Amino acid sequence: MVYLDRRELALGFATVAVTNSLIGTAAQAAGGIKPDGASALIVVDVQNCFLPGGSLAVKDGDQVVPVINKIAKGFANIVMTQDWHTAHHVSFASSHAGKKPFDVVDLPYGKQVLWPDHCVQGTDGANLSKNLELPTAQLIIRKGFHNDVDSYSAFLEADKKTSTGLASYLKARGIKTVFVTGLATDFCVAWTAIDARAAGFTAYVVEDACRGIDASGSMAKAWADMTKAGVKKIQSADLTV
Repeated sequence: MVYLDRRELALGFATVAVTNSLIGTAAQAAGGIKPDGASALIVVDVQNCFLPGGSLAVKDGDQVVPVINKIAKGFANIVMTQDWHTAHHVSFASSHAGKKPFDVVDLPYGKQVLWPDHCVQGTDGANLSKNLELPTAQLIIRKGFHNDVDSYSAFLEADKKTSTGLASYLKARGIKTVFVTGLATDFCVAWTAIDARAAGFTAYVVEDACRGIDASGSMAKAWADMTKAGVKKIQSADLTV
């Protein structure tokens, strides 16, 4: 395993059509979309802090694990991400006097939602779920390790300038299409999918392989932003694995 620091796709089952956008990236099959050698599964932040009992637990977050494990069998290329924060990270409410989780503050790179302390480097909360079964995963992207900037996306930190190196890695591997899963839909999953589009990849979000936080309408906004960016929403049943 290598560590590197740093709406909607409507599948017409009544009248199945192979569109040019799918040719060469994901082949149309009787059951839906079949990942090929130019496809990669991205599994975002399925870590203990985001699972039931964690410090920033996403409701029903553990339910994504069996879905991800099932679809992962159809992918030769899998990338995982892992929040990896410093102990007093700028995104933590505890780092700002008088602030509480889910308050929003202005930081040099823009608006920042403040979170409970979570996924601190070296803690059990930062560990990936022990129930993930991803034997073909080749890369883990650790993000959020710079103390003064948050990092939701697997591609770029929140300053929208600092690259994790993932885009170059995927392009070097001949990847053209990414399927994004994990936690949380409205933050790290959405930012990853949108940045994948900006980097030139075809991007799908597997809705039932994700769960969201939905803070102050963040889910609706995330789906609107993803749709605008050209991200396509599918279900795990739309994949032939």
